[in-house]
Amino acid sequence: QVHLVESGGDSVQAGGSLTLSCVASGVTSSTNSIAWFRQAPGKEREGVAVTGNGGRSSYYANSVKGRFTISRDNAKNTVNLQMNSLKPEDTAMYYCAAATFFHLTFRRADFPYWGQGTQVTVSS
Repeated sequence: QVHLVESGGDSVQAGGSLTLSCVASGVTSSTNSIAWFRQAPGKEREGVAVTGNGGRSSYYANSVKGRFTISRDNAKNTVNLQMNSLKPEDTAMYYCAAATFFHLTFRRADFPYWGQGTQVTVSS
């Protein structure tokens, strides 16, 4: 059974940086994709970044491209999300999600495993 635990959420000012971490236990292959999603109050959950193929491939939502970086440490079974130049609109609960195969999409049906989330708040 795959178990995901997120950490690193915090309150920061606009322009600041944060690094979120997702420790994934029970993942059978480093090839399988792991993604970060976020959900702001009153909004649908949206994909932010996804990595797969052992961390060699990644894909980003347009809203975070150039500001966020997803990385994978296969030895530690950890996927990090480095977030720079944060904006108030980045405020959301951030979730880690794991797939059972390699893909670079944000289709929620392709991610059967989810963490509990970590809160990021960006103030102006």
